[in-house]
Amino acid sequence: MKPDTSIKPFKRIGLIAGSGQFPIIFSKAAKSRGFSVYSVAYLNETDPRLEDDVDAIEWIHLGQVKRLIKFFHKNNINEAVMMGAITKTKMFSDVKPDTKAISLVASLRHTHDDGLLRAFARLLEKEGIQIRPSTFLLPDLLASKGCWTKRKPTRSEKSDIEIGWKVAKEIGRLDIGQCVVVCGGSILAVEAIDGTDATIKRGGKLAQGEVVVVKVCKPNQDIRFDIPAVGSQTITVMQEAGARVLVIEAGKAVVFDRLEMIARADRFGISIVAQDN
Repeated sequence: MKPDTSIKPFKRIGLIAGSGQFPIIFSKAAKSRGFSVYSVAYLNETDPRLEDDVDAIEWIHLGQVKRLIKFFHKNNINEAVMMGAITKTKMFSDVKPDTKAISLVASLRHTHDDGLLRAFARLLEKEGIQIRPSTFLLPDLLASKGCWTKRKPTRSEKSDIEIGWKVAKEIGRLDIGQCVVVCGGSILAVEAIDGTDATIKRGGKLAQGEVVVVKVCKPNQDIRFDIPAVGSQTITVMQEAGARVLVIEAGKAVVFDRLEMIARADRFGISIVAQDN
């Protein structure tokens, strides 16, 4: 897939970076395309190696919205991307909200992921900072449709996939999570604040293995900045939990280390399927 040429190139791009490899992959791609990258990074979350691939970086605590905006304004940033994970449990312990963050949260009916991120994006856009899709320079990271592995799901696993897909979409509609674990027609684990890896481990422990993992995009999810992600580490967690099938949504999931992920899945006898309905 070719990069989106409908988006007019700009010389400077802001990067709001969470944890994981996505921010580093993006910054390298942006630099190779001639962009100057100015990043806001979160203490105890963002990989420090990001500093090597950006033009300037501002380290902040969760909740320091004013510092984020000030940094972007100082560097004449009017377009930015948001990517990388934030450990949700830290929102209750490792956060230092300023008055702008407190005002933002107070304006919301709830602080579920999608609503909070949308409100944050609207706040930035009111400050003259437009949010771009996180994949606009990296369309090849999006999952392509099909079964990627040597092993195909069995008939019973296909039945669990169908059940898991419906339930995952429903919990996504309620903005609870993106992932469920299924076995024998029963939902064993539903993703909440603990994240995908913990959900897989919980489900695998209950079934003592042989489970199906389904991870989808929420029906109303803003995929500019909140898109499901998987990678070789996901397969490692699945193997340890005894999971046999991973299902993701084609075109609406970011895949890291794709070749390594597939090779690892083939080695462990795990199926990877990307579907769109």
